[in-house]
Amino acid sequence: MTRIRFFLFIIAILAPSLAAAQQSMKFEEAAAMLAASCGKDIDDNCRGVNLDATRLKECLGRNQDVVSAKCKADYPQAFGAIQQRITARTSLVKLCNWELKHLCGEVRQDPVKGLQCLLESTKKATPNCNKAISAAGYR
Repeated sequence: MTRIRFFLFIIAILAPSLAAAQQSMKFEEAAAMLAASCGKDIDDNCRGVNLDATRLKECLGRNQDVVSAKCKADYPQAFGAIQQRITARTSLVKLCNWELKHLCGEVRQDPVKGLQCLLESTKKATPNCNKAISAAGYR
């Protein structure tokens, strides 16, 4: 297994596999699409590139003239889905700040326990917080 495919495999394994938000591609689906469509292109053209989504996207963009048509068609969607989830997870604390402060007390300082508290408090949470939890792919 090449380093790139190992990286994509790790993304798929580490990403939470909870239910998908509406119309959003899960991390593991995006990584699987990227591996299936671009694995060989990444192996052939992006060796030595740091294994993060931004640098892989830049590498594939730089090599568009030699990248397969399937990869060219699929990688923007896969990286877009990955970025959408990252953005949703980044903004989750901001959008659920009230819930963390009023419903989760001291556990809010621990990211894992805070997230668990949010998931258990969805009936008391605001609609915006519930939307943010879904968009982040945590349920």
